[in-house]
Amino acid sequence: MTAKDQLLKLKRSTKIDQWNILCRWAFCRSLAEPTIPSPVPIPQDSNVEMTWRVFGGEMCDILLLALKQRCYNDNLGTEKETLITQFRLHLHRGIAYLAGDLNIKKIEDLIEVATKKI
Repeated sequence: MTAKDQLLKLKRSTKIDQWNILCRWAFCRSLAEPTIPSPVPIPQDSNVEMTWRVFGGEMCDILLLALKQRCYNDNLGTEKETLITQFRLHLHRGIAYLAGDLNIKKIEDLIEVATKKI
């Protein structure tokens, strides 16, 4: 299942209409994991494209700092290409985690996932 299909599934279940909001949830879900995302190939031809500002909204600077801190903590460095790669890996891992969570049937379930200790 592609990330777009997974986002469509999440959109239906949570009733969150905007891709960028779902992507923020997914990104943060992945950042909360203690492990580094597996370096899997990610298709470049996604139909869901957005700028960093659209992705992050009012939180774009905070999310960039969180990504940089995570890359630093994982001893990956904070060069631009590393940040781009790690962002995509975290985003796609987070989307897969959220879409694969059978307990997420409505927005309240998403909030519960976000507020419990992983």
